[in-house]
Amino acid sequence: MSYPATVLKVMLASPSDVSQERQIARSIINEWNVIHAEDRRIVLMPVGWETHASPEMGSPPQAIINEQVLKDCDLLLAIFWTRLGSPTGSAPSGTVEEIQEHLAADKPALIYFSSAPVRPDSVDNDQYAALLEFKESCRQQGLVEGYEDLEEFRSKFSRHLAQTVIRAFGSGTVDDTEIEMLHATGPTLSEAARELLLEAVKDPHGAVIRSASQDGTTVQTNSRQFAHQGDARSEAKWRSAVDALHDEGLVEDHSGKGEVFSVTDLGYSTADALGGA
Repeated sequence: MSYPATVLKVMLASPSDVSQERQIARSIINEWNVIHAEDRRIVLMPVGWETHASPEMGSPPQAIINEQVLKDCDLLLAIFWTRLGSPTGSAPSGTVEEIQEHLAADKPALIYFSSAPVRPDSVDNDQYAALLEFKESCRQQGLVEGYEDLEEFRSKFSRHLAQTVIRAFGSGTVDDTEIEMLHATGPTLSEAARELLLEAVKDPHGAVIRSASQDGTTVQTNSRQFAHQGDARSEAKWRSAVDALHDEGLVEDHSGKGEVFSVTDLGYSTADALGGA
């Protein structure tokens, strides 16, 4: 960017059970930059311990994360579903400690709790009980937000992010047109990723298959073959397209092996916005 801009770091804090929300949050932050950065002179940078912390010895892990990553963050997003996280010695969990440290520095925090359905046998009762206790304490200290599914989280966080950034770091108020643009504009995707997504939503199962063999990589959806096996450039292009859709939360990895993906709610709504459905 050729214009002077203030860079604000947004800390993504959460236990391990809300990975899709974290992907959506990164996508929404990127949308802010596309729509608002030049006009507002504010650029948002998503930050997380997994991407911004480096190995260091001499202190507890959470204390190192606080010093290396959290300390310089301007805004914190915390998301919870069924877990609170592991105790740190100073707080009930690393995420809770990050919230406490951030609020103690008098910086804004957006805290969300998911009420999405979950399999009872997948819930750790001790974790869930600790989460409910923390949720109640948050309600007594300020305003928190709930959501029932990923699309509701996307809609609410889009609006709240715009409102908070302008209120706390900018000047003026958030224009209704800007909010609508933020809702309507999808993630910035390459042409290949867009093409793959628009084809995937036509598949009866919303499935994208990426397979690798000695002969090379294939990518297919809706009975259409994308990567040309044996053509290194084509294979790299469509592997990257799948990775981009996954990074943006538009497809999820069902196999856990990077082979079988399915379109998410966010993926379908993004395809709708792109005119593909």
